Amino acid sequence: MESLAGNLAKLGGRLIIRSGDPVEAIARLLDEGSVSEVHYNRDPDPHGKKDELRLAEICEARGVACVGHDDVALHTFDQTTKDDGTAYRVYTPYSKRWLKLEKRKPASTPKQLATPDQIASDPLPTLENWQLNLPSHLDLLSGSEAAARSRLKDAIAKRLPSYAQNRDHPSVPATSRLSQDLRWGTISIRKAYAEAHKAHEEARDPDVRASYHTFIKELAWRDFYLHLLEAYPEVLQHEFNADYRGLPWAEPDEKFEAWKEGHTGFPIVDAGMRELRTTGFMHNRVRMIVAMFLTKDLHLDWRLGEQHFAQHLLDGEIASNNGGWQWSAGTGADAAPYFRIQNPWTQSKRFDAKAEYIKKWVPELDAVPAKALHEAPDLVSGHGKSYPQPIVNHAQERDKTLSIFKKHLDTVRGKA
Repeated sequence: MESLAGNLAKLGGRLIIRSGDPVEAIARLLDEGSVSEVHYNRDPDPHGKKDELRLAEICEARGVACVGHDDVALHTFDQTTKDDGTAYRVYTPYSKRWLKLEKRKPASTPKQLATPDQIASDPLPTLENWQLNLPSHLDLLSGSEAAARSRLKDAIAKRLPSYAQNRDHPSVPATSRLSQDLRWGTISIRKAYAEAHKAHEEARDPDVRASYHTFIKELAWRDFYLHLLEAYPEVLQHEFNADYRGLPWAEPDEKFEAWKEGHTGFPIVDAGMRELRTTGFMHNRVRMIVAMFLTKDLHLDWRLGEQHFAQHLLDGEIASNNGGWQWSAGTGADAAPYFRIQNPWTQSKRFDAKAEYIKKWVPELDAVPAKALHEAPDLVSGHGKSYPQPIVNHAQERDKTLSIFKKHLDTVRGKA
């Protein structure tokens, strides 16, 4: 907020801070001065939509225009529906339509802003105001717009040229690291697309062009999950695929706590969970691994993992978080079939062969040969004296998952 306040001050304006219920705070603000219009970005999630309805009511009661804008996603819901106006449920046909649409260019930065002197503001909030103490182990990215622009520049020049080849390898800096900036608006989705598209058009190496295009399609995935939430807001409480509603998930116990703390005895899982606790971020490939481990090895409800991620991720955007968890659980749109269950041992061998990512976040395994970290240890020596044994046997839990899902689907589809 200090950065935003400084940027507005350079343009001649001020950042106005109010606390409390957001709609009530705006209502009080309208009563304090001469206001003709209220502008806001439309929210795709049902919680935001309720506030927007309340906002429209208080504006109407005061004769103030209430103007909504669509800038959370690159394309609005009605731009990306099927020809009959219904929502897409599968990513590939959605993305084909999305890619063909003309993208609106980013707006230019205003040259000046004026804030009336009579509008009072609370002081800039601090962590103490919110009664928060950041643990000393946290290693967080800067949240300013300047930092976001720097990350975008670095992504375009250094990270994204090899994105297609290296994005699944967590030890390689090949992802954009823009997800938290898109989540909080320190960089515009239109700016990210425009810069990636420009780099794609200017690239001469076909592999580099392919990498930029792959990244652009990931922006389409982000819009796709927002599209789904707009059409099916019930996914925040229920499985997207109705056939999977009522699955007999296990009750959370000490294994769930081990998962949260990064003490499962599966090095790639623990590395991911510890990265999350320390940085508020987790590499996307590892997110899939830890999510599938929770739902398919521990048989725990995806909603538990979704909630944990929402509490810890700096980039915890509601639609993408829900979509990613339901994909991994096998219950979502375009999800992995329930019988395709990732093996944490083979996943780490494939995507972290030298165990560089594992050893960074699980330092007690530093002396263990990388090869040994990609397979279950024997019950005598384990992976190390200070590292736990695996809390489950993956092969056994995989068979159990197959049985649970098959039995449930047979019942739902009338085969019992």
